Amino acid sequence: MQVITKLAELRRALADVRNAGKRIGFVPTMGYLHDGHLSLISASRGHCDVTVVSIFVNPTQFGPNEDLSRYPRDFARDEALCRNAGVSIIFAPGAEEIYPAQFETLVEPGELAKPLCGGFRPGHFRGVATVVCKLLNMVQPDVAYFGQKDFQQCAVIRRMTVDLNLPVEIVTVPTVREPDGLAMSSRNRYLSPEERGRSLAISRGLFAAAQEFASGERDAATLIALATKHLELVDRLQYLELVDAGTLRIAESPLRYPAVLCVAAYVGSTRLIDNVVLS
Repeated sequence: MQVITKLAELRRALADVRNAGKRIGFVPTMGYLHDGHLSLISASRGHCDVTVVSIFVNPTQFGPNEDLSRYPRDFARDEALCRNAGVSIIFAPGAEEIYPAQFETLVEPGELAKPLCGGFRPGHFRGVATVVCKLLNMVQPDVAYFGQKDFQQCAVIRRMTVDLNLPVEIVTVPTVREPDGLAMSSRNRYLSPEERGRSLAISRGLFAAAQEFASGERDAATLIALATKHLELVDRLQYLELVDAGTLRIAESPLRYPAVLCVAAYVGSTRLIDNVVLS
């Protein structure tokens, strides 16, 4: 496994891969890897000859009062996990490699970035779209892998690659959960034991609605009300919305098309997101 920090070196390494006719898979991350990231790596290794993992905590997707400075970092641990998982290349650029002096060009996403997290985190998806666009251009993979837990992010990135004619396939991998149902996230480490227990209200609410949907319920208000009962245990519910899976607009009853029940909530000072697809 190679650990590369400079774009020029990355391009040299990947030129040899392309010349050999090999398929390149890419997993962009902000580090502090967990089993959710490892599932993306596994998906890439199952379909590609070479897997590249980027580790870069992107400052442009954090707001002024968010957790950039305390976002968990442990590169030695991440490196060991990647090596054991069969990663070919870690790309770990510094901020100056991604955003050099006088950098001023941003990718501004459209309607898909406005609801849900976009309504509470101004500029977040502009930062996400910009860094992912740059990383895709740097790595130039055949396939890039993202987790379903960040459903809106996946939608924004998929739209961006189509709109900007980026020659990459975007694959969404199902959310990986703890045995008790909590969606895996690097931010779970912030939770105290008591908060960790209450955080299960999020997945339980989503699962209750999904089970009712599977039993035939198609009324959006009924499904949202069922999930809301469980979410009383969180400290602050930022949003709970049932949206069309394709447009992210509010889903209309009775549900006729695939929909996604999305939630963002604070448990203690930790913001957690999750979703279930109803189709």
